[in-house]
Amino acid sequence: QPCWREYLTTRIEQNMIVNCTCPISECRAQPTTAFIYSIVSSEEIIAKYEKALLRGYVECCSNLTWCTNPQGCDQILLKDGLGYGAACSKCSWISCFNCNFPEAHYPASCSHMSHMTCAKCNHGFCWRCLKPWRPTHKDYYNCSAMVSKAAWQEKRFQDYNERCTFHHHAREFAMSLRNRVSSISGMPKIRTLTFVLDACKVLEQARKVLAYSCVYSYYNQNTESMDIMEQQTESLELHTNSL
Repeated sequence: QPCWREYLTTRIEQNMIVNCTCPISECRAQPTTAFIYSIVSSEEIIAKYEKALLRGYVECCSNLTWCTNPQGCDQILLKDGLGYGAACSKCSWISCFNCNFPEAHYPASCSHMSHMTCAKCNHGFCWRCLKPWRPTHKDYYNCSAMVSKAAWQEKRFQDYNERCTFHHHAREFAMSLRNRVSSISGMPKIRTLTFVLDACKVLEQARKVLAYSCVYSYYNQNTESMDIMEQQTESLELHTNSL
């Protein structure tokens, strides 16, 4: 028991307790939470262990993230509803879910936030890996700071899928709004709401185009056409959101 206590305590203090295995090299068994509680008695070490469990859980959930307030905040954010960012209920800071930039940056894309340009010499570089932007980077996902090709592919798919889903939901909202307005405008003594109905129709069409532009962008490998496509998409999205 003393050997286990020393081993587990060391792993916890070194932030290596998650996926910890038996110290015997041939054994791949992992100590359970109940086992760790029965061995480790220090309240301080247990508190560190629970923080490690929480940190590991948040990192494994795509809909959870830590507040990125540079002033410091330990709040966990839930990606709930439409949008790319979330306001922290503790400090009100708005974080971006799709990249490591410290705050929400809409309407600028995550690619724009990675692409930095020196104000003195106009040298373009990536703030994630600090390498020249051209020709190394075609987009945000080609950064060498990404752990692996599999991680790059998964992250890229998640981002485009989330954007596509967002626009589909927004389109459904516009359709629902148009139906509600139609029922109101049919009532007597109500001023015509034709302009609102027209706006809803435009919203439906714009959201449809934006949703499928995500699919187009995901499969398109032509860098030059993608740059133009992104500019047009961002312009359309900005005006659509304003409408």
